[in-house]
Amino acid sequence: MEALKIGWDFFQKEALSMGWLSRLISSILNACGLDTTSRVGGSVWFFIYDTIKIMVLLGVLILIISYIQSYFPPERTRKILGRFHGIWANIIAALLGTVTPFCSCSSIPLFIGFTSAGLPLGVTFSFLISSPMVDLGSLVLLMSIFGWKVAVLYVLLGLAIAVVGGTLTQKLHLENQVEEYIRNGHSIDISQEELHFKDRMKYAWGQVVSTAKKVAPYVLIGVGIGAVIHNWIPEGFIVKVLGDNNPLGVVLATIAGVPMYADIFGTIPIAEALLAKGALLGVVLSFMMGVTTLSLPSIIMLRKAVKPKLLGIFIAICTVGIIVVGYFFNAIQYLIV
Repeated sequence: MEALKIGWDFFQKEALSMGWLSRLISSILNACGLDTTSRVGGSVWFFIYDTIKIMVLLGVLILIISYIQSYFPPERTRKILGRFHGIWANIIAALLGTVTPFCSCSSIPLFIGFTSAGLPLGVTFSFLISSPMVDLGSLVLLMSIFGWKVAVLYVLLGLAIAVVGGTLTQKLHLENQVEEYIRNGHSIDISQEELHFKDRMKYAWGQVVSTAKKVAPYVLIGVGIGAVIHNWIPEGFIVKVLGDNNPLGVVLATIAGVPMYADIFGTIPIAEALLAKGALLGVVLSFMMGVTTLSLPSIIMLRKAVKPKLLGIFIAICTVGIIVVGYFFNAIQYLIV
């Protein structure tokens, strides 16, 4: 058992967190005369290290996830969801959301397609919540920063929000709150040709390139913000605003994430820097969930598909769920970190 623990710790530090890369970059910068313990040197180190680490992980994860995703085109996903009923349908929808697009804006067209095809609104809402909030990439990325316990709990609680939110939406019978052009739409049943390994790998690599181009600016912005937080913002300020002394830290972090637009790849460096400065774990994770699930651009897009009442319920469900998750992680932080 001890050997397994040693092996896992090594894997997390050297493979997921890329400790070897951290040491390599520090050595190179120090050799160039830049002191990595200074503010400027520390910022440069953080920016280079986190950018490379996130982009490498991003490439590997998207390749794997996109290969899996090639087995679940929209029409096949719709057929799978159509086989289940009740809460099981919500659970399957939430799980399928983990292997679909990486941000909220790209999941909305799929939500529209599934709703037009006649799937229950509650089921499509479980998918809509799960898709940006929880994906397979988030599990690995969170493991690289916070460890496996936090990562697994984050994913499970995110899925719980999606299942509960979809189930509640179904119970409220809000189908008339979906815009008429979607309710009257129809899905064309197109058979999917069987893809071979090379075809799936080609598709997966195309997704890597396409996604990397789209998210790279957000990663750079996120890493830049993280570098500033990590080396220039006083630790006392972070602790005062987002630490134990502020019981509203989770609420503030959730609200602060709304105006931003990024996926988990762009929020990881900010979360990492905030945690290192003394922000509570639940506050950091609430911020990440707020950015990925409740970003203003995605809310604007969703308003084109649903009426204000349903949009408000969606925002309320996600907000309450994120805040509850945040306070839960704050309460158990010292037990799992």
